[in-house]
Parts: sequence; C-alpha cells; structure tokens
Amino acid sequence: MLPRDRGTVVQVGSALAYRGIPLQSAYCGAKHAIRGFNESLRCELLHTGSGVRTTMVQLPGLNTPQFGWVLNRMPGRARPVAPVYQPEVPARAIVHAAFHARRREYWVGGSTVATLIANAVAPGALDRYLARTNVEAQQEEGEHGGPGNLWVPADGPHGRDFGAHGRFDEEAVSSSPQDWVSRNRARMGTGLVAAAVGGLGIAVTSGLRRRS
Repeated sequence: MLPRDRGTVVQVGSALAYRGIPLQSAYCGAKHAIRGFNESLRCELLHTGSGVRTTMVQLPGLNTPQFGWVLNRMPGRARPVAPVYQPEVPARAIVHAAFHARRREYWVGGSTVATLIANAVAPGALDRYLARTNVEAQQEEGEHGGPGNLWVPADGPHGRDFGAHGRFDEEAVSSSPQDWVSRNRARMGTGLVAAAVGGLGIAVTSGLRRRS
C-alpha cells in the first residue's frame, strides 16, 4: 500500500476498546491494543504525508455465532450485553468506512455512543455500574453450548459454516438510527441548511406580506 500511496486500513474495534468490562479482560486487552496500534499507525502516516488512510469502527454487542461456540467456564450460558445488533449493522458501517476513511473513527449503535461518553465523563461511576450489572448481563440460563474454539477451530475438519447470525435473532435489532446519522452527516448537514434557508425565506415572505 505504501508504494502505491493509496488504500485504506479499517480496524474493527469495539466499545470495549475504550471501556473494560468484567469477564472480558482478554478481549478488552486485545481491543485496547488494536486502538493503540491504529493511533500510532495513523500518526506515522500523517507524518509522512502518505495517501494511505486508516480508520477504526467501534462496535456494540452483536448477534454472531461466537456465543454458541465460545469455551465457557461461567455458571450461565454466554451472551452479549443488550442491546444486541444484527451483524449487518456494523457491516454497513465497515464498508462505508473503507470508502470514507478521513474520519478517525466511526461509532456504531447508541449503546456504543452511551458507553464511550459515560466512560469519558465518569469512568469511576461506570466501574461501579458495570461491576454491579455486567457479570449477570453476560449470562443466561441454559446449557453452555458449543464445542469451544480455544484449542481447535469450531467448524472442525468438515468445514461447517456457522453463518453470520447467532441465536439472538428474536431480540437483535437490524438498524441503528445513530449509525445512519453517523454515515450521512454531510447529507444531514445539507438538509439542515436547506431547511434553515427555507424557514428564513418563509419568515421573510411572511414579514413582507404583513408590511404590505
């Protein structure tokens, strides 16, 4: 990419790239590391004036098969913290980021935005809230589930395709107003300007009519 002086690197992150939660120390550590790597790489590319772009997409909890095959030592069955989004929601954001990489980051889902803002404003209070709620929020009743993928791939020698969706289709949401607004900020800005100009025109016209 550097010799061609073009291209985009999209790092797939998470709200947990900023905010650690209980039971997820390894995952949170990995996502924090990706964010640090991405920030360093971005600074290096800016320093050299490279045409290669890098951006990061921070995701919410998703309805993917990982919770069905994860090796689980918890008392309950593993699940994502609600609200849960269908994988197509972040997929749209990632594709958009690949073609609009001047943005430093994209946040997907209202829960991601709320988590990152709360962590920036009151991280200590969020520590206590997560300690009180998020151990139970990541478990549900039922058998532990799948084969585990810690030592060998979950699909095994037969190459089973688990698909993109997990077992949470009934509760998972397939759209995010926040994500749509994030991906369409320019269009929203144009619409607001047009609405403001239209409102000003109506006000001026009404004022002229009253004077006449």
